Amino acid sequence: MARIVLVSDTTLSRTYRSVPLLDFLASAPTDALPGAIYSFLKGPPPPDTEGRAALAPYAIRKLEAALLRDSARDEVVVAHEDHISKFVDDDTEVIGVSTMDPLGLGPLTMSYAVFFETRASAYVQREFESLLGRINKARAGKKAKLLVGGPGVWELTVRPEELERNKIDFAFQGEADDIAGDLFRYVSDDSGEKTGFFRGYQTFNADFRKEWEPNPKFISRYQFSRQFPTLEGIPDIVNPSVKGMVEVMRGCGIGCDFCEVTLRPLRYYTPERVRRELEVNVRSGQHNAWLHTDEFFAYQHGRNYVPNEDALIDLMKGVMGTPGITHSNPTHGRISIPAAYPDLMRKVSSIMRAGPNNWIGLQVGIETGSDRLAAEHMPNKTLPLKVGPDGSWSDIVWRGTYVMNKNYWRPAFTVQVGQAGETPEDNWDTVALINRMSNSTLETGLPFEFTVTPMQHVPLGLLKSRDFTSLKLDQSQLAVYFASYRHLAKIAVRDATRASGDANPVSRYATGAMIGLGGWVMFHQVKAICKKGGLDLEKAATHGLSERRSTPSLLVTR
Repeated sequence: MARIVLVSDTTLSRTYRSVPLLDFLASAPTDALPGAIYSFLKGPPPPDTEGRAALAPYAIRKLEAALLRDSARDEVVVAHEDHISKFVDDDTEVIGVSTMDPLGLGPLTMSYAVFFETRASAYVQREFESLLGRINKARAGKKAKLLVGGPGVWELTVRPEELERNKIDFAFQGEADDIAGDLFRYVSDDSGEKTGFFRGYQTFNADFRKEWEPNPKFISRYQFSRQFPTLEGIPDIVNPSVKGMVEVMRGCGIGCDFCEVTLRPLRYYTPERVRRELEVNVRSGQHNAWLHTDEFFAYQHGRNYVPNEDALIDLMKGVMGTPGITHSNPTHGRISIPAAYPDLMRKVSSIMRAGPNNWIGLQVGIETGSDRLAAEHMPNKTLPLKVGPDGSWSDIVWRGTYVMNKNYWRPAFTVQVGQAGETPEDNWDTVALINRMSNSTLETGLPFEFTVTPMQHVPLGLLKSRDFTSLKLDQSQLAVYFASYRHLAKIAVRDATRASGDANPVSRYATGAMIGLGGWVMFHQVKAICKKGGLDLEKAATHGLSERRSTPSLLVTR
């Protein structure tokens, strides 16, 4: 049987009916969304091959490839979520679990908890605990250690008592591509001897500087060693990933003061390397290239974050030139590049075959409509444009959305509530931006296509005390939620059926109807909460629309 068994948090392995952004559904509190609706919308479990996952989240596939560098094929198994027990026996040494939001403390999950004033667990937490329950049952009386890793491990550093409660032996924090074999041997031996690992975890102080906290239940890379693998230390996946995801680059470099990703060094995959991983997915019958990147437009960028047009075009030509690939979209990017470089967007969109029946989705953190907060927390996000000479931050966002829509890109925006130094005026600037764009159209008369999701900052002390429901939103913050979900309801009714990529027409229309109705119901819940909180709904619905503003011109000619 397998020496190492890998499995992912089950919320990461579903397709969510191929509806963009529906992956966030698992962040909903269990008392606000009926279980039957959640179960339908997240889609069926992934296919399996004799109990092995035929498709697995990209992070698991990377870990699998890293372990196979010095392990035999039959020693490492990526188990299907429903068949873990088939592979755990007396020979199993380590069961590794990758997770993103294990305790429901992620920004969107907390946004729902704070806004709905609920202590109910989110679906992400419920599914994580259910998975661990099955794993612990399968390894009862056996030597197998349970190791949890992935971007969600920070939540366990906030509530380390959850490790004991869920019978987790160790939690690993950080990137492990180049040290995976050593890590799993260390966990299996559990000798406690001094090695290249630190028994503890990283955290950040008030100045966003790293600190190291000792804790025997956590494992990190040795604090005086290199903290991240080089590009050469990162292996190619050898088996297909969920949704056809492949990696394009790691790191961001933009330098926002609220984001840990910016602390990771930039590493760029070559187009040839990206293509090799795409071919693995194509052989499994997948034709979409979901390009994971923390900042798509920063791919091999120049000084002052000027995009590297040749590199981006070569990358996308390599992706779309891969036999079998018919569609692609990157995961994350910033709005200033479409605003400043419309011709680049046109060229890239042509290569990606964007069109009325092939919209490209992109997650974009605009964070705020306030010039002041943008300058304070994320000054580089506007580059190479500058607030002032090139318009206000909201002008840059408006223009970027316009250019993206003209080229059939649909941005999925996030905004933040509760930022450090935030004032009510800052939040009303965000409301004005959302309302303005929600009422904007292209020259053709088509309305702007975008979504916007508010994210809530919850102080670390409240997360630790579980007293986050004591955090009360003021009227300006409620207004951001109101404007966001008012627009989302409009988009849900208009686009849900069209946006779904479900091949089954019955499922597609059922999904569209359910999302459209859900958007309407959600907004009316939001509306009732905002009204109860004293918000002037008319003001929130119209704020920013009475200002006579000219359409921003092409901000920078490129």
